[in-house]
Amino acid sequence: MITPPDTLPYRHVLTLPTLGSAVRITRETAEQVLAEWGVAAQDPCRDPALLIVSELVTNSVRHAAVLSPNVTVVFAGGPDTFAFGVHDRHPYRPALFASAGIAPGRGLATVMELTHGLGGSAVVRGDVDEGGKSIWITLPLRRSGRSHDR
Repeated sequence: MITPPDTLPYRHVLTLPTLGSAVRITRETAEQVLAEWGVAAQDPCRDPALLIVSELVTNSVRHAAVLSPNVTVVFAGGPDTFAFGVHDRHPYRPALFASAGIAPGRGLATVMELTHGLGGSAVVRGDVDEGGKSIWITLPLRRSGRSHDR
């Protein structure tokens, strides 16, 4: 069973201008967070998680920047779960489950294929004022010899 993100003990928040450089900075930050939380480079979740978070931030940069000057990424983790949410202030909420059959860009389809292939989950949560949204990805970790001191 996957632990819900709001109950996970580790958390890191990153807010960046909605520019192309946000993708690289987010990926580098995700790599650092995973390492600090004891997720080994060999964990089956690690590389797909980096690709997924990069795709989601890329979507915010490409499609939301006109209405959202910033993109925020929240990383959350625990002994058996790694989760992250990408938030922007564009009101459009993509239909994640319809993405698998959509050809343009294939970004969200790739996100969904990787997420489900790892046994994870994805959800779009709208802001209360309906002026933005977060896409949350929750992935199970399959690691041994864990280190949870952080």
